[in-house]
Amino acid sequence: MTSTTEPAEPLSVEQLTATTLLRFATAGSVDDGKSTLVGRLLHDSKSILTDQLEAVEHASRNRGQDTPDLALLTDGLRAEREQGITIDVAYRYFATARRRFILADTPGHVQYTRNMVTGASTADLAVVLVDARNGVIEQTRRHAAVAALLRVPHVVLAVNKMDLVEYKESVFAAIAEEFTAYASELGVPEITAIPISALAGDNVVDASANMDWYGGPTVLEHLETVPVSHDLAHCHARLPVQYVIRPQTAEHPDYRGYAGQIAAGSFRVGESVTVLPSGRTTKVAGIDLLGKPVDIAWTPQSVTLLLEDNIDVSRGDLLVPSKDAPPTTQDVEATVCHVADEPLTVGHRVLLKHGTRTVKAIVKDIPSRLTLDDLSLHPHPGRLVANDIGRVKIRTAEPLPLDSYADSRRTGAFILIDPADGTTLTAGMVGESFAAPQPVKDESDDDGWDF
Repeated sequence: MTSTTEPAEPLSVEQLTATTLLRFATAGSVDDGKSTLVGRLLHDSKSILTDQLEAVEHASRNRGQDTPDLALLTDGLRAEREQGITIDVAYRYFATARRRFILADTPGHVQYTRNMVTGASTADLAVVLVDARNGVIEQTRRHAAVAALLRVPHVVLAVNKMDLVEYKESVFAAIAEEFTAYASELGVPEITAIPISALAGDNVVDASANMDWYGGPTVLEHLETVPVSHDLAHCHARLPVQYVIRPQTAEHPDYRGYAGQIAAGSFRVGESVTVLPSGRTTKVAGIDLLGKPVDIAWTPQSVTLLLEDNIDVSRGDLLVPSKDAPPTTQDVEATVCHVADEPLTVGHRVLLKHGTRTVKAIVKDIPSRLTLDDLSLHPHPGRLVANDIGRVKIRTAEPLPLDSYADSRRTGAFILIDPADGTTLTAGMVGESFAAPQPVKDESDDDGWDF
């Protein structure tokens, strides 16, 4: 298979390794053009193959279209193509000479808000599309609120379909001002507004000749240059233990290593570490990376740590620097997005999975449900249904070392699981949301789960 247009110089392994990785998600209301934007981005950056383009051209002709419908590059489900909408999260991987990308194209329908939470939960940047003809609408505010809740550090407002409003600067300026004011109120740290036409290709990869009044970057230029923070000095180092390695062979009779992927920060040989939740302290005697010893390792490397003392460490434990250990608790207060069709209710018995540790838990209270349209709080709803976002109080059977989600998106997150069938019920973020409810007194409903 060959690409539609050969790049001037193919990327070498060294170039790809040297570039940084940006995870970003697209969001917006139905028919705002998310999938078309993604298709245009892939097409104009020469990131699709000839047979992929031929398949899209064939499908477009079957639908009576004269030009290729680039949205079909991401709308992969049959129901999506039939209805012309995005339902599931579509992931795409591509690279330029400056950066590698993982893109999550998320749905626009209200009933698929949970899918946007999935796609944006690990994103460094969110692209929120707005139809220039409609301006900021209810779903736009909803997606801005979700991005703020998930602490996405960068948000791009892509004002699409500028060709349908005669490329007027006044239309773009009014939409950008309204959205920026709303998102800033939510606490979004950085907002960049870009006027585009995904269908015509204006300001997606190439600068538009139709909007000479705009002097900012194109979408791809911004994606390639937006800073992605990898400052390890400001990360809380965390290693969830996934597996205990004990070969007990003649070559390695006493080897005992603790393997896992570093969730945040870095670890050094000789550093004092604490095992949580037990609280036992020791030092790092060695670090094995890809079968070779190293002096330092950092996120997101998968490593094996060797400890100086022979202490009890097992899967689900968390290794942290002794000087930077999070508190352990059995009482969890969090903002959650309910993703299952079955409602989450007060008294619900669940399994809580945090990192590599899974414990029994019970939902003690649901203090409020968040109305994303106006950010108002509905007090004590008693239950959360699919796509609801609310505050919960949970009691766990065992202590958990939890960071605030505001401090660490990796170790401040958890999921609630149905103990009967293993279904994921809820995605949770520890600590306060941008609209924290007033403290509510706990009301016990133990039902046999007394922790």
